[in-house]
Amino acid sequence: MRPPAVAGSFYPADPTELRATVETLLDTVRREAGRVADRAIAYVVPHAGYRWSGPTAAHVYAELAGRDIDRVVILGPAHRVPLRGIAVPAEERWSTPLGPVDLDAGGARDLVADGLAHADDEPHALEHSLEVQLPFLQVLGVSRVLPVCVGAAGADAVAALLSVVAVPGSLVLCSTDLSHYLTQEEARRTDAATADAIVRLEPERIGEWDACGRYALRGLLAWARDLRPTVRLLHLATSADEGGPAERVVGYAAASLSRDAA
Repeated sequence: MRPPAVAGSFYPADPTELRATVETLLDTVRREAGRVADRAIAYVVPHAGYRWSGPTAAHVYAELAGRDIDRVVILGPAHRVPLRGIAVPAEERWSTPLGPVDLDAGGARDLVADGLAHADDEPHALEHSLEVQLPFLQVLGVSRVLPVCVGAAGADAVAALLSVVAVPGSLVLCSTDLSHYLTQEEARRTDAATADAIVRLEPERIGEWDACGRYALRGLLAWARDLRPTVRLLHLATSADEGGPAERVVGYAAASLSRDAA
């Protein structure tokens, strides 16, 4: 079982404090009337420390309360280990201070067998972009996940994987932060352009420095483009909005991709 790698730094290590933190973040977000959350097939969600990106991430997770979700597929970048292609874990369980989380080991093996990913626990071992999503899911009662580390990979490769895993009962989370270490004014301009590319499903507009999870994000948008979902920007913020210095900020976005009613 993979132990938590960033408990005590990105989020509280104490289970009681962690649960209270997540519940407080969720309680601050109110679902907007008329939003088609129950038909959302995928979300973009940030992955910094809860102090900074938690309020933005909560806009995604507040929509998931009460939904019947069999499995969440989480795509995120590999920050710690150089990675080419797409890696799924060989492990069958991960843990957080809130307890163990079951991985969809069979789904991971199928992706490997189909040549859509390779099995490698190393990129996952210290990766925070996937781990920080788990306590939110645990508080909401989601107990099965399929973590996917996306390194240098073409949008078509990521889209091919998503076309296999995005089945009824599954939900896709694309974990990415936006611009890094620009000034608040520069970040607002850059991130607004990135958010517009997300809403318009234009992966070719996501530049190398626009998002740390750019490979996963480009793939998500390429996959979704054929489905023609309704894309909604739920929240856009920076670390400065949460009290960080305005001279060096990180951008965060929450967005939903929903099927229109038949």
